Amino acid sequence: MKKKTQIDYWILSVVGILLILGILVLAGVSANFSQERFGNTTYFLFHQILFGIGPGLLLGFIAFRLPLEFFKKISGYLMLFAIFLMLLVFVPVLGIISGGASRWINLGFGTFQPSEFLKLAFIIYFAAWLINPAKREKFIKDRNQIGKSLKDRLKNEAMGLLPFGLVLAIIVFLLLTQSDMSTLIVFLAVAVVMYWSANTPLWHTGAIITICLFAIFLMVKFAPYRIKRLLVFLNPNLDPMGMGYQLKQIMIAIGSGGIFGLGLGESVQKFGFIPQTMADSIFAIYAEELGFIGTSFLVILYGLILWRGFIIFRSSKDSFIRFLAVGISFWICFQAFFNISAMTGILPLTGIPLPFISYGGSHIMMELAAIGLLLNVSSKC
Repeated sequence: MKKKTQIDYWILSVVGILLILGILVLAGVSANFSQERFGNTTYFLFHQILFGIGPGLLLGFIAFRLPLEFFKKISGYLMLFAIFLMLLVFVPVLGIISGGASRWINLGFGTFQPSEFLKLAFIIYFAAWLINPAKREKFIKDRNQIGKSLKDRLKNEAMGLLPFGLVLAIIVFLLLTQSDMSTLIVFLAVAVVMYWSANTPLWHTGAIITICLFAIFLMVKFAPYRIKRLLVFLNPNLDPMGMGYQLKQIMIAIGSGGIFGLGLGESVQKFGFIPQTMADSIFAIYAEELGFIGTSFLVILYGLILWRGFIIFRSSKDSFIRFLAVGISFWICFQAFFNISAMTGILPLTGIPLPFISYGGSHIMMELAAIGLLLNVSSKC
């Protein structure tokens, strides 16, 4: 008799609550913008549901039902397709330039950001790729390392690192050309954690971190506005009506929320005071309306996703499942931490969405697909 698929209700409940919170906050934040541009108060809300949450739930269900072996087999094709989509943003007819950067593809009825698909494709591809190096490391340790010189061992390990380095270099190059530093940082962080979780040599992780820091240095060096953004982060008064304006208004919004918040829909800062209130800065409005209690609850929810990923990692003996669990759960939690840290002044402001909350169909679609895959791997434990 076929074993019934078990659903991880922890993950399912947490994501369900996050989606509900996102819809409630977005409904209030987007109402005025919708009214001004389209003559009704629900355009952006319905757009998020129809072109983000709806397709995301469908993709998540498919990812949950498909065999994990299928994802393992097509991982390379997914990665190639993701890179192909990343190149399409530079095609004049298809690519959309916004804020001086080419990051979106014009679909006619909307836009799509390929880097969001690349995140999930990379995690699947990397999880499949890590299986062989993990086996090879065990083989080397058990049989071939005895009697080998240090030079030979390092050479073997370096050859194992080379393919990963080439793939990562391609991703870094594409994101550099798109001036997408925030997404690059998320990629690099996920890559380091997944690689480290595979029990690879410690110096590999050190080498990857060094390369990551060098890539970030290049992005800052060749984009002077990022240096200015860093200086304003350290002292917002350097440009109070320019780059420092958004951070100061965000601090006002968060501070206004106090312990219990002003109440859902009662935000004052959403009325044009904070740029990108529906997208990257929505946490500030959330904090203003739900206060310290609400934001603490939000942090706990993201932490639970990471906790479940860690439980799956510890309980499963299948390497592919372990790496997928680490990659997906860390991606969601790290991106949330990144956004919240930027909004609270811990890190410089970056254009990165808050998972399941921020407006934007591309990111929420891929996040829900990833959660479906996480539920899939959880059911196998």
